[in-house]
Amino acid sequence: MAKEQRSTKWTFLFYKESVPEDYLNILEELHIPFILSPWHDKDVNRQTGEFKKSHKHGAFFFDSLKSYSQVSNIISDKLNGPAHVEVVMSPTGLFDYFTHAENPEKTPYNIEDIEVGCGFDLDKFLMEVKTSDFIHEVVDIIEENDFTEFEELVWYARANNTNLLGLIIERTYFFAKYLDSRRHNPNRFQATNTEEKDNDE
Repeated sequence: MAKEQRSTKWTFLFYKESVPEDYLNILEELHIPFILSPWHDKDVNRQTGEFKKSHKHGAFFFDSLKSYSQVSNIISDKLNGPAHVEVVMSPTGLFDYFTHAENPEKTPYNIEDIEVGCGFDLDKFLMEVKTSDFIHEVVDIIEENDFTEFEELVWYARANNTNLLGLIIERTYFFAKYLDSRRHNPNRFQATNTEEKDNDE
């Protein structure tokens, strides 16, 4: 990776044996939104079969572009961590790596042990990570309830799942268009009329 690459999202790690005990306070004083994985204390070295040193993975979310060296210096100076840092290419991949959610062969870690600070919004982050899952869920809800009006979807989400309501608000255009297409789909009318006729019989 080019040392002068710049990004607003960088990931890093530090070890339990060398990080200051008040690492959370140190991070808070930097005023950079951050997220930290649970302590990875059950990772096994595949070559030796021994446990790796207990460590945390973390990520900074800057409000402006930062270089490799800028972030590397923060980690080595403030947390006594390895100087190597990497650009976060995928928030979803980062989160999965934190908890080993997508690696059943590895020890899973508890999402409750994730630490955040400096205004990092974990709920919003998790929502973004799971957006594709939520979109599928909302489409299923529309189909299962035969919704054709945006209002119906909003009231359903408001009553049953406020996280879904947030997603619906963010993706209003998509869901409104989807509902429009359902409302005006001639095949839907045909299917509905056939069902009604069967029920009458």
